[in-house]
Amino acid sequence: MKLNELQPALGAVKDRKRVGRGKGSGHGKTSCRGEKGQKSRRGYSSKRGFEGGQMSLVRRLPKRGFTNIHAAVLQELDLTFISSHFAEGETVCLESMRDKKLLHSAANGIVVLNNGELAHKVTVVADRVSKGAREAILAAGGTIQEPPSATPAK
Repeated sequence: MKLNELQPALGAVKDRKRVGRGKGSGHGKTSCRGEKGQKSRRGYSSKRGFEGGQMSLVRRLPKRGFTNIHAAVLQELDLTFISSHFAEGETVCLESMRDKKLLHSAANGIVVLNNGELAHKVTVVADRVSKGAREAILAAGGTIQEPPSATPAK
């Protein structure tokens, strides 16, 4: 095969629609634009979200609530997850989770919840630990520590 013999796959290249080239083409006279109105004229372009003068959807919907863009993004871990991904004596913290690629990209903290059972002792460095999870970790012989740059939980 030579460079001059290369061709795109069948059906990959489609001829563009040529409008305004006579009745026989099927796209003649008004060139698929209809009869009158703003959209049939030359130079027409609409703004994004414009609904022809009708109140736009963005302005019709109610505005409620508030999203705090500075809120801490915490990843939830349960005891079963910790048991399955961390060996005995390991430390469960942001760095170890990042190393094992278990951390959500936006997460900047950890919350441990009491769901499942903890099979062995681990050291947990988390921003928040639920009451039941705290009891389960301590009962398994593990320890709980505050992260070095702990910010007070709201």
